[in-house]
Amino acid sequence: MSFDLLVKNANLPDGRTQMDIACKGGRIEAVEAGITAEAGKVIDANGRLVSPPFVDSHFHMDATLSLGLPRMNRSGTLLEGIALWGELKDILTVDAVVERALKYCDLAVSQGLLAIRSHVDVCDDRLTGVEGLLEVRDRVKDYIDLQLVAFPQDGLYRSPNAEKNLLKALDMGVDIVGGIPHFERTMEDGARSVVRLCEIAAERSLRVDMHCDETDDPLSRHIETLAHETQRLGLHGRVAGSHLTSMHSMDNYYVSKLLPLIAEAGIHAIANPLINITLQGRHDSYPKRRGQTRVPELRAHGVNVAFGHDCVMDPWYSMGSGDMLEVASMGLHVAQMTSREAIRYCFDCVTGHPARAMGLEGYGLDKGCKADFVLLQARDTIEAVRLKATRLAVVRGGRVIATTAPREAELSLEGRPGRIDPSAFAPREG
Repeated sequence: MSFDLLVKNANLPDGRTQMDIACKGGRIEAVEAGITAEAGKVIDANGRLVSPPFVDSHFHMDATLSLGLPRMNRSGTLLEGIALWGELKDILTVDAVVERALKYCDLAVSQGLLAIRSHVDVCDDRLTGVEGLLEVRDRVKDYIDLQLVAFPQDGLYRSPNAEKNLLKALDMGVDIVGGIPHFERTMEDGARSVVRLCEIAAERSLRVDMHCDETDDPLSRHIETLAHETQRLGLHGRVAGSHLTSMHSMDNYYVSKLLPLIAEAGIHAIANPLINITLQGRHDSYPKRRGQTRVPELRAHGVNVAFGHDCVMDPWYSMGSGDMLEVASMGLHVAQMTSREAIRYCFDCVTGHPARAMGLEGYGLDKGCKADFVLLQARDTIEAVRLKATRLAVVRGGRVIATTAPREAELSLEGRPGRIDPSAFAPREG
């Protein structure tokens, strides 16, 4: 048999080494050692890591790369960011949304990020962002799996036409029902919005992804309502709670009740480390809260935890580069997950875990999976996170769609090596 693409001598995230990956017709045909068949293209991984693509299960593509429009977020706070986005919405055009989003998608491909779930604001009566991102979804479908969430940024009940616009966006082809209960005017309205939005999703057989309790207020407990509604409506496995930062401030007794409810409902938890560590705790002096949700505890209860990038150069966050390894690195630091096994888990939080939350089909490195993967300048997942490893090759459908030269430094030191590879340092295990 002849293959379209054969990757030789690859290390895999599960610890297997010196494996060959054979691809044909856009699918993985074999993963085993010593494949000798011919192929149209052969890549020697030379003991480097091949991973499934990176996945970002929480992003705002309608706002990305809009930093400075119409002005800067001077305080750097969440609430000023929301206010600033309200100003920007009035001057948005479909063409501008499409142009910025496509630029970001190009960046994403270069980073091996081939699946993104983006929230899109539906509180703009013109639905400019919705129209723009539906066009982008169609234009990038051959190389990025883009899911769209109908997101009432200003609150389902706080914004006069939010529900009507959300339903229209779903009719236009938006994939998922979103919400922001903690931004409603009262806790009661927040809980009521969770009920209504979950009912809409159940009626339409759609998934739910809700900005839930993105606050330092320990009394913001809409995740409890979300877990209940998931149970009541039979939405198990189809619901994600994003941010969940109030859990960082809740008392341990209440959390001991809450964690089993989340696990029982099969809710996916999506933390956003870069944004959570930046925006939360802004009213604290010292000690200052970190804000990120309780990742180790969620993990211990069997909850599927994913990390999202959330923002890149927009009203809420002026940094970012589309690098999900940067997200994983921040996540492990904030959660103090620095054991060898926990670092590997954080790598999974930007690959397999968000793929599961998004319901991606054919994701992985097994026979029969889509031939989508990334060759990294690292030998294993820990090294990949530590180095934020260079993406040497990005493969989609068995075709190389992006390459980056290996990162090396040329030294001019008497009596020392002339080149240094940052991946050339390995710990001594045992």
